Amino acid sequence: MKRLAGKVAIVTGAGTGIGEAIAHKFSLEGAQLVLNGLPDDPVVDVAAAINERGGEAVAYVGDVSEELHAQACVQKALETYGKLDILINNAGMQLNITELTEYEVSIFDQLLRNNLRTAFLMTKHALPHLQKTRGNVVSAGSEAGFNGLAQNTPYGGTKGFIHSFMKGVAVEQAQYGVRANCVCPGPIDTAWTHKETGSMDKKMEKMLIQATPMGRRGTTEEIANVYAFLASDEASYVTGALWLVDGGVTVAKGPVGDQVPSELQKEPKGFLNLEHERDSTRG
Repeated sequence: MKRLAGKVAIVTGAGTGIGEAIAHKFSLEGAQLVLNGLPDDPVVDVAAAINERGGEAVAYVGDVSEELHAQACVQKALETYGKLDILINNAGMQLNITELTEYEVSIFDQLLRNNLRTAFLMTKHALPHLQKTRGNVVSAGSEAGFNGLAQNTPYGGTKGFIHSFMKGVAVEQAQYGVRANCVCPGPIDTAWTHKETGSMDKKMEKMLIQATPMGRRGTTEEIANVYAFLASDEASYVTGALWLVDGGVTVAKGPVGDQVPSELQKEPKGFLNLEHERDSTRG
């Protein structure tokens, strides 16, 4: 039994990294998909790959931090599939690594638009339709929303907002049968956590792994698996939850990852055919 069979889902930020994995996982679980991304994101490629493998996906290219695009993205789901059951607020950015005294105000403003405004607008315009289907919202939190994040303090702040925002939505919308939750990843194997493709330097990348009790990054598929559970009817009694998927970072103290033997530091291969795991800094 496919756990998302008959469900219609919107996934924002669906072109790369965790978003791409969510799209493929949801398709395998039977969902019909609207995949959103910015013009430079390969969302059309991801939709095509899903359709080639027998799934159903359409792309909506547009900046959903703008209300017209958020409304149009929701409308795309209604026009294509006739309803909306699931909203995945995955869109977001991690733009800069520097101490707060050097953090540019223009970068901060971009962070607010892409990490907060997208989730607010998509949730606002999706809720009337999720109420009809007794659907749910799952948003991208982070262990940084629990612990803060040195050298990128605004990013952790935006995730703290998302955590509280989803808790509020959960309490407010329960009377309509709508659930709301967060998936809170730790260090994941995407472009963001590699010095060659992200804003981290060599020292920060090493510390990232050392601070993880499991001694490795998580995979995008491991995160997508949790999204699939929370979005499914199997999680019918889960709302207002901040679901940590961080390899133990939040409870760790010191460089505990160094204690993990090399054979346990290898990432699982997984089953999804992903092409854009480390493309999330494009554009």
